Amino acid sequence: MSRAVRATPLLYSLLLLIPSTACGQESVANAEQVVIPRNTPLKLQFANTISSATAREGDRVEFVVEKDVTARGFTIVKAGATAQGSVVAVKRKRLLGLGGGVSVKLDSLEIADGERVDLIAQQKFKGHSHTLRMGLAMAAASAIYLPAAPVFLLLRGRDSTVLKGTEITAYTKGDATLSTANLQKARMDVAEVPEMVRMLPPRALNGEGREGDMLNLIFVAREDDLQRVFAEAGWVKVEKSKPQIIWHLLVQREHYAKLPMDRLYVFGRAQDYSYALPDPNFIVSRRHHLRIWKTDRTVDGVPLWVGAATHDVAIEFVTKKFWVFHRIDPNVDAERDFIAENLSETQKLMRQEYVRCAEPVTGAETATGQAFYSDNRMLLIGLNPGVGSTASAGMLVGKMQ
Repeated sequence: MSRAVRATPLLYSLLLLIPSTACGQESVANAEQVVIPRNTPLKLQFANTISSATAREGDRVEFVVEKDVTARGFTIVKAGATAQGSVVAVKRKRLLGLGGGVSVKLDSLEIADGERVDLIAQQKFKGHSHTLRMGLAMAAASAIYLPAAPVFLLLRGRDSTVLKGTEITAYTKGDATLSTANLQKARMDVAEVPEMVRMLPPRALNGEGREGDMLNLIFVAREDDLQRVFAEAGWVKVEKSKPQIIWHLLVQREHYAKLPMDRLYVFGRAQDYSYALPDPNFIVSRRHHLRIWKTDRTVDGVPLWVGAATHDVAIEFVTKKFWVFHRIDPNVDAERDFIAENLSETQKLMRQEYVRCAEPVTGAETATGQAFYSDNRMLLIGLNPGVGSTASAGMLVGKMQ
């Protein structure tokens, strides 16, 4: 009798363990599976700047995923997930005006369950060559003093610089199967604006990868509406053609309103639009100006744009760079708010809202070394769609919330 009593707790324990194990096996067996097919495209960004001047074959390169990748209602790759790659070839800039080059390939990507999938992607990036410039210089030298012409054969091209944020598309190498038991449900209520801001770099870069102007504006607008509202508010597109710039500087002098601005880079590419609003009394030295980049995100089919705005208040000669630059008002928030106030005069603004930057920007320097400060907010501006647009104001506002 005593033996039976002592055996009972052990017997109950064994009986309890059996259904528990069986249930666990049944759960795994019944878990659905999601397949990531071979050649699934994935848009990635370089996590760091690399250059043919310093890179070496075999260097590791890191990438980040731009957007969540979903399938069958599950998130299979999270935005911000890391992918790994490497430098496979490097060419330094060379004589005869030849530019440098760097080639990279993608290796693998971290997916939602912590595993990695193999990727296929390889891309070459080439620096600008100066062979045409070298030929023209040699021709000019030959006309003046022939023995000097061969000196220009020593001219080198530019290094190839791949900026942080440069976009690249990779493809999965083979099928990958994931159990839904390890996956999160896809977020169906994610708004495009907050998601874009979360992945957006806080500042634009110059051609060498140095951080510069703060991104402080977001526009929700169709391209023709964006151009129209700036034109109505009196803004001009600055010139890009060097022959035109030189000619207009010589002819118009202090009345030249389309003085160019340097190229800055977001997503690895230069601004799509460069706008200026010159001071009528100091056209060359004082102007409101901003650069605008188109993103790959939309709100109800309406594109999202990001902008970097500063106010040029004077021209100064920078000794250490031996060049002339515009000096800016360090309060870039005042310029951000001025643009919204200026555009509101067109009666085309539908919505204004401040958005907190994902990464703090309270004090920094431009790419030319000028200090500025901010309250770490971007201003979102929604424009009324023009005549004939299918988007309604109500739908647009609702999608931005």
